[in-house]
Amino acid sequence: MEDGKPVWAPHPADGFQLGTIVDIGADSLTIEPLKQKGKTFLAPVNQVFPAEDDVNKHVEDNCSLMYLNEATLLNNVRVRYSKDRIYTYVANILIAVNPYYDIPKLYSAETIKKYQGRSLGTLPPHVYAIADKAYRDMKVLKMSQSIIVSGESGAGKTENTKFVLRYLTTSYGTGQDIDERIVEANPLLEAFGNAKTVRNNNSSRFGKFVEIHFNEKNAVVGGFVSHYLLEKSRICRQSSEERNYHIFYRLCAGAPEDIRQKFHLSSPDTFRYLNRGCTRFFATKDTDKQILQNRKSSEHAKSGPLKDPLLDDHGDFSRMSVAMKKIGLGDTEKLDLFRVVAGVLHLGNIDFEEAGSTSGGCTIRNQSSQTLEHCAELLGLEEDDLRVSLTTRVMLTSAGGARGTAIKVPLKVEQANNARDALAKATYSRLFDHVVTRVNQCFPFDSSANFIGVLDIAGFEYFEHNSFEQFCINYCNEKLQQFFNERILKEEQELYHKEGLGVNEVHYVDNQDCIDLVEAKVLGILDILDEENRLPQPSDQHFTDTVHSKHKNHFRLTVPRKSKLAVHRNVRDDEGFIVRHFAGAVCYETTKFVEKNNDALHMSLESLVSESKDAFVRRLFENSSNSRDVKQKAGKLSFISVGNKFKTQLNILLDKLRSTGSSFIRCIKPNLKMVSHQFEGAQILSQLQCSGMVSVLDLMQGGFPSRAPFHELYNMYQNYMPPKLTRLDPRLFCKALFKALGLNENDYKFGLTKVFFRPGKFAEFDQIMRSDPDHLAELVKKVNKWLIHSRWKKVQWCSLSVIKLKNKIVYRAGACIQMQKTVRMWLCRKKHKPRIDGLVKVRNLKKRMGRFNEVVGGLKEGKQEMSKQIEGLENAIDALMLKIKGTMMSRLDIDHEFQALVTRSEKLLTDLQNKKKEEEERERLRRIQEEMERERKRREEEEQRRRQEDEDRRLKAEMEVKRKQEEEERKKREEEERRLQVEMELQLQAEREQDVARQAVLEQERRDRELAMRIAQSEAELIPEEALNDSGLRRGPQVLASKAAANAKKYELSKWKYAELRDAINTSCDIELLAACREEFHRRLKVYHAWKSKNKKRNAEPEQRAPKSVLDYGPTSPVRRPAAQQNLAPPIPARQHDVAMNRQQRYFRIPFIRPGDQYKDPQNPQKKGWWYAHFDGPWIARQMELHPDKHPILLVAGKDDMEMCELSLEETGLSRKRGAEILPRQFEEIWERCGGVQYLRSAIESRQARPTYATAMLQSMLK
Repeated sequence: MEDGKPVWAPHPADGFQLGTIVDIGADSLTIEPLKQKGKTFLAPVNQVFPAEDDVNKHVEDNCSLMYLNEATLLNNVRVRYSKDRIYTYVANILIAVNPYYDIPKLYSAETIKKYQGRSLGTLPPHVYAIADKAYRDMKVLKMSQSIIVSGESGAGKTENTKFVLRYLTTSYGTGQDIDERIVEANPLLEAFGNAKTVRNNNSSRFGKFVEIHFNEKNAVVGGFVSHYLLEKSRICRQSSEERNYHIFYRLCAGAPEDIRQKFHLSSPDTFRYLNRGCTRFFATKDTDKQILQNRKSSEHAKSGPLKDPLLDDHGDFSRMSVAMKKIGLGDTEKLDLFRVVAGVLHLGNIDFEEAGSTSGGCTIRNQSSQTLEHCAELLGLEEDDLRVSLTTRVMLTSAGGARGTAIKVPLKVEQANNARDALAKATYSRLFDHVVTRVNQCFPFDSSANFIGVLDIAGFEYFEHNSFEQFCINYCNEKLQQFFNERILKEEQELYHKEGLGVNEVHYVDNQDCIDLVEAKVLGILDILDEENRLPQPSDQHFTDTVHSKHKNHFRLTVPRKSKLAVHRNVRDDEGFIVRHFAGAVCYETTKFVEKNNDALHMSLESLVSESKDAFVRRLFENSSNSRDVKQKAGKLSFISVGNKFKTQLNILLDKLRSTGSSFIRCIKPNLKMVSHQFEGAQILSQLQCSGMVSVLDLMQGGFPSRAPFHELYNMYQNYMPPKLTRLDPRLFCKALFKALGLNENDYKFGLTKVFFRPGKFAEFDQIMRSDPDHLAELVKKVNKWLIHSRWKKVQWCSLSVIKLKNKIVYRAGACIQMQKTVRMWLCRKKHKPRIDGLVKVRNLKKRMGRFNEVVGGLKEGKQEMSKQIEGLENAIDALMLKIKGTMMSRLDIDHEFQALVTRSEKLLTDLQNKKKEEEERERLRRIQEEMERERKRREEEEQRRRQEDEDRRLKAEMEVKRKQEEEERKKREEEERRLQVEMELQLQAEREQDVARQAVLEQERRDRELAMRIAQSEAELIPEEALNDSGLRRGPQVLASKAAANAKKYELSKWKYAELRDAINTSCDIELLAACREEFHRRLKVYHAWKSKNKKRNAEPEQRAPKSVLDYGPTSPVRRPAAQQNLAPPIPARQHDVAMNRQQRYFRIPFIRPGDQYKDPQNPQKKGWWYAHFDGPWIARQMELHPDKHPILLVAGKDDMEMCELSLEETGLSRKRGAEILPRQFEEIWERCGGVQYLRSAIESRQARPTYATAMLQSMLK
């Protein structure tokens, strides 16, 4: 198969493995792995892809490969990753694989200079190239740009974001302090917003959109940071292998001794908010020795420090302090920040116990008195006020008794713990808001022309236990994925259509239904959650039940017990739900959903911190205090929705992204262990699929990812071009430019307003877009050269015109001389006219004597006598001619003698004629007899031909009658089927919808299983294998009948190998088995040809085994049949036709022009070929193609199955084409003339021909 060429087939661990196709199955291909010769496995047809000739070859842009599919993409990324080339392009999108170690000189200052002003394709792929492209697009288009950095946690988003910012400020900054501040702001934000997670040691637990603003001169003038959804639950609780935010550990490890004593700090395991997670510091061998023992936790002392090349808690504290100073934070404000952080830590250590009184409240434990004192001191609060506010809640009455009376309600231990944690989360989140505000204040700007924004937000998250934070993050990723689809796929295809490029449409999964599930009005999960928060007694269980009841039959939402993971099946229906995201299904546990969605403190705590003695703490809460609703003071329910706030922020962000140009960086996590040089193909393939890269490949296969408007190219160069070039219109200017550069016309296409480039042609594109003055002179020289060439052609044309004029003048001079000669000749002729005329007449008379001699020669009697008379007449004529030449005779004398000769000749002619007539009469009678004999023979031949034509006409009439009868029978059958269909239409419609739903479910199930497998791998949990349960999908009667028929089949051939089917067809004598084998054989041929067509080489001409009109009748064609007829009952199986028709022989001929030939000679459309087919029963036995100026193509069944038409006669529709069927004699004449007999004979002798009617007839004839 495929000449033994390697293909990519699925592999559970590596994603894909190399193998060869050894057999075609019913719905799959049998693959033999190259590394395991002799072993085979089955792979679905749609998951097998052709491989490049050299699988170890790698390219910088994946679109430059010959085959564009997900397997070649994964292999290209794998090969490049093994060579430490972590960046790869897919058109204009950058794939970045996290190397988990520092690659030398990859991000050096020299590398930054190398990429300045250079576009994609001229240098190896790099994050700097994307940054520079965004800058140049902003500069040329006068439009703000956005760079969306996306990927899973641990894929390297934050690091790539920092490299983009560093590149922009280093390359295009003003060299002032503000450039350094923008770069130094990142460590500060990471200290307060990043933490160690299971999958990433430096995971951003918030999203940020960093804007670098530029002035009119395209220089950096300032920046602005927007942040989204800080993970507040981490402040109070972490899992055993995770840590709280870095700032807590850096403060414990690196703070000077005076600060440590002033803020009462100690080791991490002494604080509740830290000791439930990992309490080890990040440190190197040297810095670990610098950390005092009393600052290390017991876990750190036992297991040693955590290792990471980018993290060091002790050293990072010093670097963070330096960064604070560089961005303008004074020592006082720096201490204020540290003091609040320490206050949050001490707040977490306050413990409560049940009170002994009957009030049912609680009190603070005696052991926590010192902690309470430290916390009150650090936050500027009165100790007693803090004690009361943590153990009681103040309520204001709105009815009954004195209006506005304050009532203290004691809190239970659990409520007090929640109040304490709520105060800690509120304090830290407002501190983080303040840090972001101060960061923005450190690089202000008065005015901005444009900006470049870099979006770094948490990627798609899925853990064993997922809460409200993961729900919001994944909702954000759904919106970003939709934006990616719109910007890259939808808008790209609309642009191609608008510009008239004729690129094929690419289908992608639309996730709008999942987004609506989350954010829809009233019925969306976020709105349902807000409604729950507004209830007097909200609960997570009631919220979960409401979500399930409102979306009972929603495809995207289901109950936890349907999860692929056993741990999720233990979650009750009212404790969680599963959402099927674009990347896979995630189970959310709704415990704390209601609490986490409320961003408001109860009034007593909020009033307490708002009236703090510490001005810094007071400022943190004053904004929220001023904006409190008056109704809250009156005792109404306090509620600020986190979910809706995030939704609003997200919509604002997306509006901003849509108003800018976009660049995408897709970060990839190579393995779950976060180690270098380990490539886990299966989970990387899943990331590539979820990021939309496969859909981009489908689009780019026939697309043009790079483009530039004509007027922009023109405007870019017109100020530098000579005046004679600027006079050209923009389109002609671009044409001259491309001709000058020698670009291949297949690599670009002119639209209506833009010029578009093929993928992998970015070097040429860069050469055109380049604005570097050093190359301008060379470019002008080339354009001038092209213009000179075009003008030289005009000069050549003018020279040819001058030469033509000169030749015309010479011709006319010769004509004048000829006229003069003619006039002189005429004067002379007038003088000698009588003698000349007489001489001419006598000469004409002499010429007639030759005819006399011919007549005499034909006489059979009296020939001698007549010859003497003719000889005497000739002598008299010669004597008169001599007399006219020698003497001056008058016209009258000449006429007199001439008339005497004429009378003599006429008399002689009369005698000759009389004799001749006698002989001719005899000859005529003889000829009449011969003519009568020939006419008799001609009539006999005409009669024979007429009888043959009548016979042919009768046969054709019979064929036409037969065709009409078949057509009538078909129409009756269709009418009957249509009548049945009216009754089954609703059932079939429901069945189609169920089938579409089933396909969606199968695809989603595949993604869910992949995602669950990845969770299981990371959590060391096994996933039990399950068979897909389709019991929920009801089947219509047609499908049930088909299944019953399939089960009742006499022969089960689905497991037969391709070669076994062929051998059975060649050797079996069982008619029914033969027919069944033929049907299965051709069905597999259809599957194989469909696979080859889908995975053909880029820019290759489509392979065509039959005319398009024949193939369009096949069942795979999406057109030809109206919608009402697509659901008719299935046609009679070919095997029944085979038996019923008793192998009837039919012959056809239709016009055929191969796709590659129709453009070679467009001026001669009459130059078409013919396609001949001989059907032995329902299947083709012989096939011919006759094309002008080409050798005939002969094919026979068995030897040439792969090149012949694989459709049955019914599927081709040939029997319904008027005039297509021909007589057997007509086919056999052409077949014999083209050498078909010898070709079939050689196939029979080599045992390659399948037994057919034609082989049987030839063998009997040879015998």
